[in-house]
Amino acid sequence: MKVLGIESSCDETGVAVYDSDSGQIWQRLYSQVEKHREYGGVVPELASRDHVVKAAPLMGEILDEIGGIDAVDAIAYTRGPGLIGALMVGANLARGLAWALDKPVLGVHHMEGHLLAPMLSAEQPELPFVALLVSGGHTLLVDVRALGDYRILGESLDDAVGEAFDKTAKLMGLPYPGGPQLAALADSVAQSRFEFPRPMTNRPGLDFSFSGLKTAALNIVRQHEPLDDKLRAEIAFAFQQAVVDTLRIKCKRALDETGYQSLVIAGGVGANRRLREVLEKLGKAQNTRIYFPALEYCTDNGAMIAYAGALRLLRGQTDDLAGDVLARWSLESLIPI
Repeated sequence: MKVLGIESSCDETGVAVYDSDSGQIWQRLYSQVEKHREYGGVVPELASRDHVVKAAPLMGEILDEIGGIDAVDAIAYTRGPGLIGALMVGANLARGLAWALDKPVLGVHHMEGHLLAPMLSAEQPELPFVALLVSGGHTLLVDVRALGDYRILGESLDDAVGEAFDKTAKLMGLPYPGGPQLAALADSVAQSRFEFPRPMTNRPGLDFSFSGLKTAALNIVRQHEPLDDKLRAEIAFAFQQAVVDTLRIKCKRALDETGYQSLVIAGGVGANRRLREVLEKLGKAQNTRIYFPALEYCTDNGAMIAYAGALRLLRGQTDDLAGDVLARWSLESLIPI
């Protein structure tokens, strides 16, 4: 089965076709970073308009490669969670095609797409496993007992990890998107005079809180203004160390509580080099297998939506053409595959 996947939950337009028989993937991805840079963050209305402009041409490029729309057997799209206007663009495109071509269509959970993205690699994790989903909008620890059978072990009570990176970068005067630039600055030094707290690690539980790290960064910035390059790098180093160490501690707790020996990391922050190094060390210490998606599948993309959709479509799951998109949608509400 060849499944066309459309991702439009935020500021990336992703279109892909996944062939469940061969495992082959054709994909295109357009990022709106430059469009939103002058505003210092994603402007929902601009994001929606840009999806309207970019989605169909990207899809046309892929369809030319695979032999046209008749080669597609089914269509998947991101139903939520995300920005309502942006989601509606992808949903309307997918449902319109499904209606015109009389093909099955399915709305996919954005975070299930991320969670399953490591399975697009040659080495796939064995079930059950713990998943750490870390992105600009979400931070979750999930007990994955089976495909579609998810139990949330812990989540952020305030800022998501990626959001905390971006906000802290902005405090230091780094241009949007600041998270990757903060990480690069942190990697440019080997130590720091500063020390940030490891929030919520001195109490039981698997929930996260990252807003306090942003406040700690703000206090340091105010105390040392104006910042030079060395100060920025040391603040970035201390901040990143605190975030990564907090994630490591919580992942270890989740593995200990579940008894699982596999840990999957997914989402845009999963591309962070330091996080990968620290969790690889945790895996060796715990005798645990660690799985990361390929870097091209860390950020939002159509391939993960096509793949997650294919797994469900192959089992007969479809949607009608009148379903709503969802700004919020719990992973725990999904139907097991």
